[in-house]
Amino acid sequence: MEGARNGGGRRRWRWGWVVGALIAVLLATAATSRNSPRNPLSGITSKLCQCTESRKYTGIVEDCCCDYETVDSLNKEVLHPILQDLVTTPFFRYFKVKLWCDCPFWPDDGMCRLRDCSVCECPESEFPEPFKKPFHGLSADDLICQEGKPQATVDRTLDNKIFRGWIEVDNPWTYDDETDNAEMTYVNLQLNPERYTGYTGPSARRIWETIYTENCPKYPSGEFCQEKKVLYKLISGLHSSISVHIASDYLLDETDNLWGENLELLYDRVLKHPERVRNLYFTFLFVLRAVTKAPDYLEQAEYNTGNLEEDLKTQSLVRQLVYNPKLQTACPLPFDEAKLWQGESGPELKQQIQKQFRNISALMDCVGCEKCRLWGKLQILGLGTALKILFSVDHQNYINQQLQLQRNEVIALMNLLNRLSESVKFVHDKGPYAERIVGGKISSPTSKNSL
Repeated sequence: MEGARNGGGRRRWRWGWVVGALIAVLLATAATSRNSPRNPLSGITSKLCQCTESRKYTGIVEDCCCDYETVDSLNKEVLHPILQDLVTTPFFRYFKVKLWCDCPFWPDDGMCRLRDCSVCECPESEFPEPFKKPFHGLSADDLICQEGKPQATVDRTLDNKIFRGWIEVDNPWTYDDETDNAEMTYVNLQLNPERYTGYTGPSARRIWETIYTENCPKYPSGEFCQEKKVLYKLISGLHSSISVHIASDYLLDETDNLWGENLELLYDRVLKHPERVRNLYFTFLFVLRAVTKAPDYLEQAEYNTGNLEEDLKTQSLVRQLVYNPKLQTACPLPFDEAKLWQGESGPELKQQIQKQFRNISALMDCVGCEKCRLWGKLQILGLGTALKILFSVDHQNYINQQLQLQRNEVIALMNLLNRLSESVKFVHDKGPYAERIVGGKISSPTSKNSL
């Protein structure tokens, strides 16, 4: 018994020694940590590593002056909320557009060839009515012409008191004659959201193929012409944004008229092509730069619709956007346009690219879906307005030059910025989940080149 007790005592002594040794080591380690110089980045580094692993796009957006993290943060906290409110105001809600299909490139393509997404060209006498008085429905004669699906039909409901005091000056970057009011109609953009319309197939592919092959071909890997790269990336970014909006508001079940998100389509058309995502961010920053380059002009413009309360709200929102302190601090120069058009060939190159962009603008008349044509024209005009602001006025000699924008250009510019903002936010919010779930396992059954 005594031997057993002695054996137990020796075991307790050994365990006590082990525990004491461990405590001593821990105390020594803690003392060393307190007395040694601290690395202030050690904790941050681990967090950054985790963040980097969870983010696919990091660092500076190519050819821009802001990084992806800053863009996502500013868009979520500042830009997206302001723009969402701005485009619903009476001033930015209505857009003047020529919707008739007078394609200058292939006149054999008629509006009614695709029953799933086109509308017959109605007699010209019918068109003024929607903006003379509220539009409450379609007559029997109108229904004969509405050959396309309802989601592809433009709702022309309009309060005719909205538009006053237009100053019309043609944009040198775009094709449409903005002074030709005889063929223009006004559209309420809130009643005609950019989303899936069913427009697909050879006609849609022909539009994008013509744009890319004849007007802004993808630059070779060794391309040194920055201006050509910019044009391609702008069109690619706009194309990506259009695809994002189709995927974010998709007709999942035509029978039950069920709309929702199509993440397979998002992945197939955009996410699995990293270049398209990068170009989306590039186009967003390019257009944002145009808005921030003309803050005084935009802030002082007359946002007069006859509704004083709404007009004051519009002016306040514009002021919050163009003079936002967070934006000015975090991303004061989204894109540096001063590096373009340099050298002896600069003016000639500018004319060449301007001609190419005008051709792209003209191609919007060849789009066979009425709603697609509406948003195509608006966003191309918005992009043309951004080009006009950035490259028609020298920032250093701004006082000696007069920036002239017509109302429709400002409406298109802000609505385009909002569409790009929505696309960037949707890719940021849904992209990681879509890549994880879809991730190359399945592809969209629809054509990736459709509008």
